[in-house]
Amino acid sequence: MRALELGSSGALRDELNGLVLAGAKTATATLLVEYDEEGEQLEFPGERFALLGNQGDVLATVEIATVATVPFGEVTWEFAQAEGEGYTDIEHWRRAHIRFWQQVEGRHITDDTAVVCVHFTLCQ
Repeated sequence: MRALELGSSGALRDELNGLVLAGAKTATATLLVEYDEEGEQLEFPGERFALLGNQGDVLATVEIATVATVPFGEVTWEFAQAEGEGYTDIEHWRRAHIRFWQQVEGRHITDDTAVVCVHFTLCQ
C-alpha cells in the first residue's frame, strides 16, 4: 500500500489530516510534475493509501474515487470545495494554492500548469 502525505510536514499536515479524519476533506491536488520528479505513478480508482502523520504513523486508510489531470485554470469550484479547507470561492482556492506551490515549493504556476485532482473516501 502506498502512502499519502498531505501538505508539508508540521502544522499543515496535522490540519489537513484532521480534516480528512473528520470527513471534511475528500479531495487533494498535486502538481503533475511532482509525480515525475518522485518517480510516482498516478493514483487510480479503487487504490488504497495509508494516510500518514508527521512521524510516519498510519492514521487511516483512504480509497481513491476519481483522478483527473486538468490545467490549473480549469480546476472547478466543486473540486475546491471537496478539499474541505474553507475556501470561499475558486479564486480563494487558486490564491492559496499558488502561494503554497510558489512560496513553499518554489514552483512557477500558470493557468496551464497540470494539476492532478484526486477525490478519495475515508475507509472505515
